[in-house]
Amino acid sequence: MDAKDVTEVAAHCAAFLDGVVEADWAAVVPGMGWTVAATAAHVSDCLLWYATDLAAGPVELSTAEVAVRPGSPPGELVRTLETFASVLASVVAAVPSGSLGWHPWGLADAAGFAAMACDEMLVHTHDVGRGLAVAFEPPSRYAEKVVARLFPDAPTGHDPVDTLLWANGRVPLAGLPRREGWRWRCAPLDS
Repeated sequence: MDAKDVTEVAAHCAAFLDGVVEADWAAVVPGMGWTVAATAAHVSDCLLWYATDLAAGPVELSTAEVAVRPGSPPGELVRTLETFASVLASVVAAVPSGSLGWHPWGLADAAGFAAMACDEMLVHTHDVGRGLAVAFEPPSRYAEKVVARLFPDAPTGHDPVDTLLWANGRVPLAGLPRREGWRWRCAPLDS
């Protein structure tokens, strides 16, 4: 995955979120214990962390505490998501080929960080929709790309969106129970 994927997914998710800014963002997302606002803030936190981690390289950079304020107005949370996605996309596009950045689940390349960002945006925008009782359908082509990059051992032959949500522990999948304790494969696929 690449910078274009990050910006396109961000635009798709932001369009949905912009459409629900008048809803109650203090609502709790079922099964998560987070409010809609906290969920949206978390996504933006991740986008900025990923940009920083990729730019900093393979050794953890833990000198700063950066956190999006979930009490910000919903429209500003959406703008933050778009802005931080743009920052990450710029870093993904700028790092030299083969660059690796630190992540708690292993060193990731630019494609891995782009995929993790798209996963965060798609799945948590889906969570926001659940919290607001408004359906959000991640685009199939991005769901398929995220699953291929981050969950290469996921079962095939299912709807890509269902597989993405299953891989992230959100739903059962055609006879498979809802996943617990899932993890991404953020390392380069050829390693």
